Amino acid sequence: MNYADIKRIDVANGPGIRVSIFVSGCTHCCKNCFNPETWDFGYGKTFTNYTIDEIIGYMKPDYIKGITLLGGDPLEPSNQEGLLPLLRKIKECYPQKDVWCFTGYLFDEDIMEHMMEECPHTKEFMSFIDVMVDGPFMEELKDLSLKFKGSSNQRTILVQESMNEKKVILYDFDKEK
Repeated sequence: MNYADIKRIDVANGPGIRVSIFVSGCTHCCKNCFNPETWDFGYGKTFTNYTIDEIIGYMKPDYIKGITLLGGDPLEPSNQEGLLPLLRKIKECYPQKDVWCFTGYLFDEDIMEHMMEECPHTKEFMSFIDVMVDGPFMEELKDLSLKFKGSSNQRTILVQESMNEKKVILYDFDKEK
């Protein structure tokens, strides 16, 4: 797996101060995507054990609330496999920190109905995700007033609660206040 960038301090892709990793590889190819270079699975740097150790170090300060996975698309099957060692290490070292994930796949239709059964890594991958922003970016539904997403078709989902209830449960931004 390759990655395009790691942001040590990110306030744009989830609540609080976060570490973010932008993986390479995406098959959605959304019109006017803000990161089209990350569509290429070969773009950027190779993701290694050293990269994992760096990220774990970046997450150590108490002021870091969690990590955000985006890209590209972290839910592409090869990216899931590549990110699993990182997710395991994060939960081992920082069980109190949350994991956000942005994907162009739909949580209920693509991930729950198909990928959970067809993709060998999806069940474990999803067990580490706290919040997911799902759905492709759609230029015609672009809305700059939305929190942590680009278009109104995208949803911010509480993953563990949704998997337990077997229905989509949306993240309540009012509870942050």
